[in-house]
Amino acid sequence: MSPTPLERAILVAGSGKALAGLLGVTPMAVSYWKARGIPARQAIRIETATGVPRHELRPDLYPVAA
Repeated sequence: MSPTPLERAILVAGSGKALAGLLGVTPMAVSYWKARGIPARQAIRIETATGVPRHELRPDLYPVAA
């Protein structure tokens, strides 16, 4: 089974805690996103920090590669 886009972002960052640090959120927030989905305001920030494309993180908001 391939990793989800958020799991790939976590792998790029090194850990959930590291991703949280890059984004200025708590590690618990990243864990919450795994269960509930990524908030719209975080998709571009995650893309900038990790290179995982926003259209993979939130295809409902960004259906086409930018």
